[in-house]
Amino acid sequence: MLVALAGAAFLAAPPPATERPGPGGTASATRAVPTVPAATGADSVKPGSGAGGAPGGAAPATFAGKAFDTCEAPPLTVMEAWQGSPYGAVGIYFGGRGRGCPVQKELTPDWVASAHAMGWRLLPLFVGSQAPCVDNPAKRKYAIGGAPTAQGTQEGGDAVRAARALGIGTDSPLYLDVEAYARGDAGCAATTLAFVRAWNREVRRLGYLPGFYSSADTGVRDLEAQRRAGTTDLPDVMWFAHWSGQPALLTEPVLHPEAWTPHARIHQYAGNVTETYGGRTLSIDRNAIDAPVARVTAPARSDSRLPVPLSLPDSGRP
Repeated sequence: MLVALAGAAFLAAPPPATERPGPGGTASATRAVPTVPAATGADSVKPGSGAGGAPGGAAPATFAGKAFDTCEAPPLTVMEAWQGSPYGAVGIYFGGRGRGCPVQKELTPDWVASAHAMGWRLLPLFVGSQAPCVDNPAKRKYAIGGAPTAQGTQEGGDAVRAARALGIGTDSPLYLDVEAYARGDAGCAATTLAFVRAWNREVRRLGYLPGFYSSADTGVRDLEAQRRAGTTDLPDVMWFAHWSGQPALLTEPVLHPEAWTPHARIHQYAGNVTETYGGRTLSIDRNAIDAPVARVTAPARSDSRLPVPLSLPDSGRP
């Protein structure tokens, strides 16, 4: 339950349109309706913080439940075997030069359409250029260069083209993955912010919903500070990594309780865990989600997956 604060703006959503839910949660089509705050203070929620969709576009399809992400898209046989898991959505690393698994031999338009037809809801992740002071040594060769705005614009276009090629349609979220970076480096943070804002502008201009994934302690903390300061061109959806071991979707201390609400948060609460369902084992990260998911435009061959409702915040399962 969100805590109401004096002077805070509320983001209200109308009753959801119907969309078939996946087995790990509930799906709906909703549009956040921002209200303009009166006499705002630093803690006011900036209009547009929720998942409002691209200007003039359709309402984003949202999903509430549990999700997993894994480095490489699993074969469809594995996705079918995992129908008995507590998860209803999956993160797919669909593009970007910084991906840990760049080949993605399974990730084709047919995979996207077929997984969606099974009932899986998709979270498209783009791992592009990284902060110049990124923590992970393997990511440093992908550092943002000396023209972050131009680079962000270019990579935003790259993300949209890659999404379209897979049958991920407009009004879908595209999540920019910015890995953890050094805190306290003002120059690095400014360069990263310029890149992120340009990426967001281009993705939004092309009809998609810009989302943002990062560590709660660095990227997310910095963007929350920018939100409080009234900075424009911030992401519409926040995916924060805080490996606390338990879902805390609405209680992350780095974020204002009403920032990026409603239907605009994902919490990655555990990482590098191994799970087995239907005799198939994967190494995954665990996520709690109430956020937009991809709209799939490619034709599906089947629709065989049966929904099994699961409510947030916790089902008692991993």
